[in-house]
Amino acid sequence: MHSLGILLSGRGSNFVAIADSIDAGRIRDARIAVVISNKADAPGITIARQRGLNAVVIPSKGQAREEHDCEVVGALKNNAVDLVCLAGYMRLLSPWFVRQFPRRILNIHPSLLPAFPGLEAQEQAFAYGVKISGCTVHFVDEELDHGPIILQKMVQVLDSDDEHTLAARILEQEHIAYTEAINIVLDGGFQVDGRRLKKTWK
Repeated sequence: MHSLGILLSGRGSNFVAIADSIDAGRIRDARIAVVISNKADAPGITIARQRGLNAVVIPSKGQAREEHDCEVVGALKNNAVDLVCLAGYMRLLSPWFVRQFPRRILNIHPSLLPAFPGLEAQEQAFAYGVKISGCTVHFVDEELDHGPIILQKMVQVLDSDDEHTLAARILEQEHIAYTEAINIVLDGGFQVDGRRLKKTWK
């Protein structure tokens, strides 16, 4: 049984999608061991408690990044987490943090990376006038929105879209993509060659 740790700072819709996929058997042999937020008022942490999950708040405000990262890593390791999933976690992980879980930290980003990294990716894509957008699940490395890509989902940008409708359709694909990516990583049927992830099963 694989133990997942979820890090979030806000509403946690991708966390809920992961939890729903585990409950429905779409993610196999996995459980959520701990949900951690750096914000006590994050709706996602309230949802985690309502679902009876182990929910922990480790405030980041006023703390040095290294000190906060040490506390979060300690909580993850105390719960024997073997895969960390960022679900709207609005903090950049330190290189030390990333080294504690090599190829075991996943993030989802609402664009087709390397296009539109950082905040407000959907708004960036809409303003740029792209015809195709989407989402990316990737391994976390020491740079922002940069690690090797596990999978991507495309979303057509419609003439009738605004940034809000586009973001909503991308979010639907995020929920699907995260489940698929977690299964790929937990199954272990891949290798990373440079930046390229290649499936090794037939």
